Amino acid sequence: MRATETSYGVTGYHFLRVIKNECPRCMTVSVAESLTAGGPTETGLSALFARVRNDIDQDVLPSAQVAIGHAGAIAGIRTFGEAVQGGTRRPATDETLYSLFSATKAIVGAATWALCEDGLLRIEERVAEIIPEFATNGKDIVTVEQVMLHIGGFPSAPFQPGDWDNRERRLQRFAQWRLNWEPGSRFEYHATSAHWVLAEIIERRTGVDFRRYIRQRLLDPMGLHDLYVGLPPEMNDRVADVVHVTPPEPPPGGWGEVTPDAILNFNRPEIRLVGVPGGGGVGGAAQLAAFYQVLINGGECRGGGHVLKPETIEWATRVRTTDQHRDPILGHPVNRALTVVVAGDDGLAEQRGFGAGTSARAFGHAGAGGQIAWGDPISGISLGYCTNGFVGLEAQRQRTAEVSTLAARCSR
Repeated sequence: MRATETSYGVTGYHFLRVIKNECPRCMTVSVAESLTAGGPTETGLSALFARVRNDIDQDVLPSAQVAIGHAGAIAGIRTFGEAVQGGTRRPATDETLYSLFSATKAIVGAATWALCEDGLLRIEERVAEIIPEFATNGKDIVTVEQVMLHIGGFPSAPFQPGDWDNRERRLQRFAQWRLNWEPGSRFEYHATSAHWVLAEIIERRTGVDFRRYIRQRLLDPMGLHDLYVGLPPEMNDRVADVVHVTPPEPPPGGWGEVTPDAILNFNRPEIRLVGVPGGGGVGGAAQLAAFYQVLINGGECRGGGHVLKPETIEWATRVRTTDQHRDPILGHPVNRALTVVVAGDDGLAEQRGFGAGTSARAFGHAGAGGQIAWGDPISGISLGYCTNGFVGLEAQRQRTAEVSTLAARCSR
């Protein structure tokens, strides 16, 4: 047995990698937990990893990756199964990357927090004051805050994949979009439309391509060099292609754009390159867990310095929706902060993508297919979970609750 240190594209986040013989179908590498005082226990991590591995052993999923963060570091990571990567089916490893889908929203959202911190944006501003092309068909009253809360009133605004990397077409679409209902009056998930608006706001206020701004202002200072909004072509060989494990279901209300065919578009290198701001991020479980470690530790980067002020993060992760803003399918209050979801103390955390045992202040954003990403500033635990296998929504919800509960309890 031999051990080496590796960073998995997370600068400053080190792991002790232990090579040993395991089931080759699951993974040939295990990671010895770097345990810290008061952090995850070996027993707790083992239970979490066993739950994730079970889906592979039972042929529920082709591959899955999970990581736990604590005390500014990655306490453990495991990857199981096989996936097509770069056109070749082979074992998934800790270096395998995944399409993050809507877990991307928190990354782009944090970039807008940075704009506010830097004095370049106020959430009270009307979008039309920043993007004149948006000021049509009654949308002139929509505020930046409403866009960030998914209460802006344009959830089904169309924008075709062929136009995604065309700014002129983006602006034309903004002008064509119509309101579905009065801004602020209700919640309905804006699967991609809201974050295209946020991307344009970033570019208007910085003069920099939104992908470059996110890289320079957030990801590189965080040391997250393998977390991407806009995947470089040379990285495609590391990405697990998405597959529908079970017959795909029609998208739920408000998710009309997230069709089975649209999901498979993210296997195309040219689509990954776009960096769709509402769902086109690429990364791994360790990168997601490390991203939230920075946020729940007051913006402090492991290599030193702060990427965001603690007060900015606290302000941005405060619930701003009200009891009238309810999930149109499940019926519960959505507990939305600025581009992230907050667990809350009303017993409904599991319905919001968290688990039993997370504190009321835990926040994050899940992704299609069952990607999980959250951080808990009270326990200090953060979770990243990725898979390339799509199963039914009910199975995804159950898995999310079980994995999140084990993650929340792994330090007890």
